[in-house]
Amino acid sequence: MEQSYSTSKVTVEYFDPHDVFKLLAPGLVPRLPLRNLHWQSHAGPLRSIDTLHIELLSAGDKTSVTSPVASPHASGHHLDTVISREDGFQTQIGAKLSSEGLDPNVNRNSTPARRHQIPGLRRTPYLKVLLVRCDDNDSYKGHVRQDIRDWIKTHTPPSGSKRNTAENHDAFEWLIIHVVIPNTVAATQPRDSGSAPEKTSAVSKWRPGSSTLFEKLRSDFNTSSKGGVDRIAQIRIGVNDVPYDILPRVVPAVPSGYSETEQETENSWTDLVSKFRSLILSSFDLRVSQYEEDIREKDSQRTLPGWNFCTFFILKEGLARGFESVGLVEDALVGYDELSVGLDMIVQDQASTGSRSATNALLSYTEELKEIALKAKAAITGSEYEDDEETVDLQSQTDDAQSKDIYDDIPISSTKKSYRDLIVANNVSVFDFRCYIFARQISLLLRLGNAWSTREELLAKLKEQQESVLHGVAPRAPPPKQKENEHEDLTMLAEICRRTLEFIPTVSQVMRNDVFAALSDMAKADGDDALKASQADPMIEEVVENLVASFAFSIAQQILAQTSTKALPIPPSTLTPQDAQEPKAAIPEPKTMMHPARSSSLIIQTGRGANVGRPLPSPNVFPGRQPSASDDQAQSSFLKAGLEELAAKRAELYMLSRNILAECGKKRGWADGWATVPVIGESTMVEMVDIDLDGDDDDDEKSETEVQETPATREAVSISGVDSKLLKTALDNREDFYRLYETLTDKALRHYTVADHTHSVKTSMADIAVLKYHLGDYAAASSYFWETIPFFGESGWSLLELSMLVMCSRCLKQLQRKDEYVKVVLKLLTKAAAAERDRQQQKSAFRLGKQEDVDYPDSEAIKGFLDDLLAATKTLPNELRIPLSSFISIVEVDGPPEYHQGRDGISLNLKVNSLLVDNLRIDNVKVRVVGIVNKSSKDIWFELTEPTTIKPGKNKLKLNSNSAIPGSYEIDKVDFKASNLHLHHEREAGQPVDKASDTLQSPYLAIYHRSETLDVKLRASKHIQLDRNNTVDVDLDPGWNNMLNAEIRVKAATGGLRLLTSEAKCISSSINFSKKPEGGLFCFGAIPQNSTVRIRFPYTVEQETFSISIRIEVSYTTEDGSFFFSKTPVVETALALGVNVQDVFKHKALFSRFTVSTASQSPLRLFKSELVSSEVFDSEFGAPPSAPVVIFPKQPASLLYKIMRKMGVKIGPKTKKTMYLRLHYSVLQDEIESLVEDSLTESLEDKPLRPFSRLICSIVIPHVRHGLTGQDLERAVLLGSVPTAFLSSINWAKYFVGLGKAPDGTDYSKALVSFLRTWQAEHPKLALEIYSVPAEPRSILIPVDIPSLTIVHTADVRLQPPPQQTPSALSSLPDSPTPTVCTNQLLPAILHLKWTRMWDTTTPPAEQTDLEFSYELAAPQDTWLLGGRRKGHFVIPAPSSPSLSGAVTGAGGANVKVDYESTPDTEAEIPILLVPLREGWLPYPTVEIREVRPYEDAVGSPVGGGAGAGTGPGVHFETDVRNLGETVRVIADRARVTLSLDASGPGGGPLVLDVERLGGGAGRGRVVA
Repeated sequence: MEQSYSTSKVTVEYFDPHDVFKLLAPGLVPRLPLRNLHWQSHAGPLRSIDTLHIELLSAGDKTSVTSPVASPHASGHHLDTVISREDGFQTQIGAKLSSEGLDPNVNRNSTPARRHQIPGLRRTPYLKVLLVRCDDNDSYKGHVRQDIRDWIKTHTPPSGSKRNTAENHDAFEWLIIHVVIPNTVAATQPRDSGSAPEKTSAVSKWRPGSSTLFEKLRSDFNTSSKGGVDRIAQIRIGVNDVPYDILPRVVPAVPSGYSETEQETENSWTDLVSKFRSLILSSFDLRVSQYEEDIREKDSQRTLPGWNFCTFFILKEGLARGFESVGLVEDALVGYDELSVGLDMIVQDQASTGSRSATNALLSYTEELKEIALKAKAAITGSEYEDDEETVDLQSQTDDAQSKDIYDDIPISSTKKSYRDLIVANNVSVFDFRCYIFARQISLLLRLGNAWSTREELLAKLKEQQESVLHGVAPRAPPPKQKENEHEDLTMLAEICRRTLEFIPTVSQVMRNDVFAALSDMAKADGDDALKASQADPMIEEVVENLVASFAFSIAQQILAQTSTKALPIPPSTLTPQDAQEPKAAIPEPKTMMHPARSSSLIIQTGRGANVGRPLPSPNVFPGRQPSASDDQAQSSFLKAGLEELAAKRAELYMLSRNILAECGKKRGWADGWATVPVIGESTMVEMVDIDLDGDDDDDEKSETEVQETPATREAVSISGVDSKLLKTALDNREDFYRLYETLTDKALRHYTVADHTHSVKTSMADIAVLKYHLGDYAAASSYFWETIPFFGESGWSLLELSMLVMCSRCLKQLQRKDEYVKVVLKLLTKAAAAERDRQQQKSAFRLGKQEDVDYPDSEAIKGFLDDLLAATKTLPNELRIPLSSFISIVEVDGPPEYHQGRDGISLNLKVNSLLVDNLRIDNVKVRVVGIVNKSSKDIWFELTEPTTIKPGKNKLKLNSNSAIPGSYEIDKVDFKASNLHLHHEREAGQPVDKASDTLQSPYLAIYHRSETLDVKLRASKHIQLDRNNTVDVDLDPGWNNMLNAEIRVKAATGGLRLLTSEAKCISSSINFSKKPEGGLFCFGAIPQNSTVRIRFPYTVEQETFSISIRIEVSYTTEDGSFFFSKTPVVETALALGVNVQDVFKHKALFSRFTVSTASQSPLRLFKSELVSSEVFDSEFGAPPSAPVVIFPKQPASLLYKIMRKMGVKIGPKTKKTMYLRLHYSVLQDEIESLVEDSLTESLEDKPLRPFSRLICSIVIPHVRHGLTGQDLERAVLLGSVPTAFLSSINWAKYFVGLGKAPDGTDYSKALVSFLRTWQAEHPKLALEIYSVPAEPRSILIPVDIPSLTIVHTADVRLQPPPQQTPSALSSLPDSPTPTVCTNQLLPAILHLKWTRMWDTTTPPAEQTDLEFSYELAAPQDTWLLGGRRKGHFVIPAPSSPSLSGAVTGAGGANVKVDYESTPDTEAEIPILLVPLREGWLPYPTVEIREVRPYEDAVGSPVGGGAGAGTGPGVHFETDVRNLGETVRVIADRARVTLSLDASGPGGGPLVLDVERLGGGAGRGRVVA
């Protein structure tokens, strides 16, 4: 980066005996400064010098020419009118930077120049240049050559001689520049003879060649050694660049024809600049080497006697200044940092040893500070200060008082005093030494930061700060813009601020010691007790403090002015003007004031109409604005590196200045407001008092001393010693003090905003808020409080947050802003309650080891706000809802619910721990409990009956409810209402309770169902009819309640369930509905106690379910009030039994077998069965069983009924043909449950535990239902008793949790468990009456539809007796109803076929047609040989009018005969022949009858007719084969067989010898193969 206003430059001294510099300067000066130089450090890496400025100084004149730079000033000051000092600020062009050149009358070329004995205090050129004009060879030989040799001998060290140490400190190089003038012989010569043109003139061909002037100069004055330095350069001046009076008039007679091109000219200039660079670096390298060698030598002599730090300082500073002169500012800064450390070591060593050696002794005080302190003391006492000796002004070099005072506001400057002369003279104090080193460090850092402000601009800034802050003047015109590539290095500017923050505390202590040391020396001279007397004098102490405060304040303001830059986007001030017409300007940022105003989020309106209650945006967000031409440069450098760091450090400097101001104001009674802040949490602390352990005076004497010292201390408060005009003006009166305090805080806040230091931004806002509150500006204070309070609360500053909330609430109360006031007070009380909760937790927590003490709010400071809050909320239009945990720490159930005697209500006791410091008047409390297991159960609300007051700490509340719904519950909602304030708490049911954080500590409670209270039961109806909708019964038992009216509402709780309540009716009760049921609502009038009302209504389900659930809600009114009860019972709807039927059709009757089985694992008891006749059919049953029939799961019951057709009954559309099977039964499982329930209830009679009978039964019965297996039930039926041993292993205690204790202190849970154990022991078995019939058994009515058959055929094969059978043939066979025949015997038989239409109940007789059937007689081939007509067709005619089969009543009332069955004429007898083929019991051949359809039906043509049509496809028929199950015994026709038992038969088998047939025939024996 180009350092346009750099003060670093090296001197190049030129000798111009021929007055040609004016010709050379126009081409040389624009090519300066030198750029991109590289120097190899001796102790580090390669150093790069971006820009090196050159000061061209004439050897015979004091004027100089420097590198071409533009002046940063808008004013037209002359170059020689500004005092030049090396103070880190930019100097004007041509200014000479030398400690010896402060006097303008001194001629720096005066000879002889006496060399100073201490290196580093002199300034010598790095390069000496001789400008030579030589126009031709003759002049060169005549005098120019000798002149050059004389100059080299005079101004350069002898070649080959070794330089001494002093010469190396001032090492330099030399260079000869040959300036060629046009129209001369030298101008016609080429640079070297080899560059002459090929085509020469005719004259030159005959002359011998000669060297050019440039070659002669190089050969004469350059060293001939290899690697020698080229010190000769040649520059040709153009014709147009030479004034006319200097241009030679005579042109050479023999021109060479040579002319230099533009490229050669440029190369010559490049060569010259290159030589400048190399020669300057060469001399610089020699100087650095010598300085480093000397420094090492001096440092090694540190421990020797006579070693002087000041001499070492000047020597090492010479090296640092050398680095600075060539632009190596970083290396120079390192040198000064090392010197600063060395000074610290010297001071520390001097302080620790107490000895002051002559060589290293630094002055104990500064004379100037002593004079200032004495003047200030004299001003306080009113006396006139008289100085015996004339004071020597070492701060200035002129006698002009105005010139002296112009720099008073710049306390840190290396040229403010002749510090180097004081150091050389070893007459410098520690204070001056530190100030000088710090000034040099700041100067170098400003160069590194590319700061471009001049001393005049700095003074203008300081003056502007004073006037704009305290007098309201407009800012001055902005300085001119920099170039785009000249931006500041913000990191270096931040480093300046950081070092300043470290330097101010250090130098303040040094300055304080300095002044005290000066005054103590005076006291010693006067014979007083030195330091102790001075420090004890309040006036002296006040003077010293004023001096230190003023000096530190001035340093901070100076650095703030020097590091100001337009690259910092500082937002506008947040402070609103006191006068709206003429706003007060804040401390200006000169380089940022040129920007247009930004609309910042930090602007806070404090007018009464402002909406202060609305939270402001984040201060880190800057809204956009319209770009302008003046912002283009700022936008490009907005996000530069180090921006945030610079903003933060500058903000810390502003805060440092503000703290200095606050300390000065504190002595005058001008507080910043924090002292008046309501302190919360420290009221109980004992105020600490300092006690002098060495003193022997008592408290009375001490008190008197304090009283006497107070007036003196107040008189000592003065502004004497305060030199800073800004600080002095601020301390002049109270208004200016607070104005500057606000301004500095606001400046720090805005800088912290840019730095994105949120904590510091909020802290600054809090400072302004407290100050506004202290000054009574409540509107502005409330705005700032609104911004900062949330931040401190989130950051853990609880006590501070409470204090700010108290102040904010008071502000809003004064402003009459009730909405905001309610919010702030509510937050205040909430935070205080949170602190109280934390205190209680810490108090009750277990502590291991030493714990840190925590400050908690003081209750006294917060008392009274609660009543104000409640009063303010009454005016709010809407209810204010806040979490219950804001004021209440613990809400828990205190014991089990209390049950009211004589009515169904219950009470709930709550423990409430209030965190408030005031009493809270509660209008109402509501608590909602929900079921834990059954989420669909009705919620129960407990309410407070009358208003109550909650005191701080623990309280007890009693809530009542008229809903005593049994079950396990947990609290999920708590509401407290006080005035218009609603405290609410909600939690999700089922979540575990966290004892550490949850407000509801014990939300669980259990409500049991007492035996005397109202109850509803849901049962499936005992009487079921399957062809109708099922019904359920709802039994209402009012218990001890005399109901005035009641409403029962039923709702389906099962998916797909529909309740047909419009068909409901009351059963077995004299009480009826007060109005017609509708929409699931049943209304009743008065119902006396202990009377039962049963409501029955049907229902339907979309899909088959095993159980249904119905929600039953009862709202009823008694003399004690209105009550509510809800229950959602589940009832089993699955059938307990199953029935299968098997029908056997006969010619005259239908035999139906009904198989009854149980549908569950429980056996059934069947008491009675009945098949109810219909209008068409009648039934008969055999002898009924004498005892109930037990049906087991694997042993069903079978019922056989004979069904006959009633003759003479006309079947019409409305004729009821369906029969019903009615079964009376009971389920053994239900009987056992009723038995156990009755036994338990009977055992609880006349006992204290009788109210728990319903609870016990509701728990025991499910265990009975699931505890008995199928085998247990079967065993109980067979043995006639039910064991209760399976109930002994159940842990009953877990089912009786939360029941509380009896009045005598007995735990109900333990008493109930003991009762069950005793009952089980007393009733090991319960007798089961197997043979008894209950009074009202369960019944089921099953519809039985008789199948409609068109035809029932009867086929009978009848054997005919054999013709003329000999009586002795079968005489040996026993008598048997089964026919006995012989194999291969011809058996004649007749196939008898008959039919009937009596079972056709769907087809009218008029629609019946002839039916054709075919029969086929079949038998296995190895069993029968069939003969005769085995197949055939027969036709059954349609019924005709004249028939003897039956009669029906005609339309005219006469009996009409209809043929329902066959007659002998329509029956068929078909003869057949049967031949048995094998022995055994052979079944009769089978007869298969099929319907014969016409051809159209066979091919699938459409046929008309209904199901009963003779030719239709719906003809149904059955065949009754009478021979089914009958057999014929077939035996062989042999009576005796003779066999041979040897293997002589065929195949080795026996041989039949003889066979004797039955009937005594003389059959011959024959051999059977």
